[in-house]
Amino acid sequence: MKNLLFVLFLIPIIAIAQDKTKAMVKKGVDTSSYIPVGLKIGDKAPIIKGVALNGKLINSDETLKEKSIVLIFYRGKWCPVCSRYLSNLNDSLQYILNNNAEVFVVGPETFENTEKIADKTEATFTLIPDTSFQILNDYDVLFNVTKKYQNKVKTFLRISIAKNNNQSVAQLPVPATYIIGQDGLIKWRHFNYDYTKRASVREIIDNLK
Repeated sequence: MKNLLFVLFLIPIIAIAQDKTKAMVKKGVDTSSYIPVGLKIGDKAPIIKGVALNGKLINSDETLKEKSIVLIFYRGKWCPVCSRYLSNLNDSLQYILNNNAEVFVVGPETFENTEKIADKTEATFTLIPDTSFQILNDYDVLFNVTKKYQNKVKTFLRISIAKNNNQSVAQLPVPATYIIGQDGLIKWRHFNYDYTKRASVREIIDNLK
């Protein structure tokens, strides 16, 4: 009887896990390889170092001496959802900056392709091309893309994800958002494998307060 009850208890849990896996695969996540889970609230935020698109040297430790950081990841210039989201973000950027915060937007693309999304979205926020994938890995957002999704993007958007990022393997970040407090800890996060679901400006502002 105990074994039967245990099996009955496990069935819905397994079903939920299978549904979640299917949803991730549908959005291009290769679940046969490493699946990122992101940093947790309260985790120490890794130092962000790099060169912004505007040529400015970035060091998050220096930024945090004066303000919080809103760290946003995007997938690429080819992604219509990313373009719309970043355009809307740019329109509302001042509301975030007014809360003593700096916005860093990080993607996996080359400098050349990052320039294209900057032009497309009229970006005034800080764009950081993470060509080495260091930041993507540090913040645990990077995943391998399924062959099926790669083919879908190539067919409908005429883009090779790997070539677009100047890489031999097609990888993308979960389009996550982290708020890093001035104490250097993760204060809030939005992490969803479904790239159509992003952190709203209202959520960001509410969690900066």
